[in-house]
Amino acid sequence: MGLEPISIKNMEEKTNDLYEAVVVMSKKAKQVTNERTLEKLMLVSEQTEMGVFDEEQNINPDDYEELTKPTTVAVNSFVDGELTWVNNANETENI
Repeated sequence: MGLEPISIKNMEEKTNDLYEAVVVMSKKAKQVTNERTLEKLMLVSEQTEMGVFDEEQNINPDDYEELTKPTTVAVNSFVDGELTWVNNANETENI
């Protein structure tokens, strides 16, 4: 599940500014990380009641699901053309 090298020409097809491409991909990676953290927090909050755990959770290593790294998700989304953004004078935003 590693990140494979991408050509700078592929990035230049999406935007003329490579720094803009890096900013867009980094913000998407941060967004993916925040979404995963929020999902995990929601799951934990559903399992707790008034701050007390009912049972101790046993985590089985066989049940571990490896997720794709947020950076890989962001770069693949950018290269595949799935990301759109607006370049404001002060800040670049993912939509």
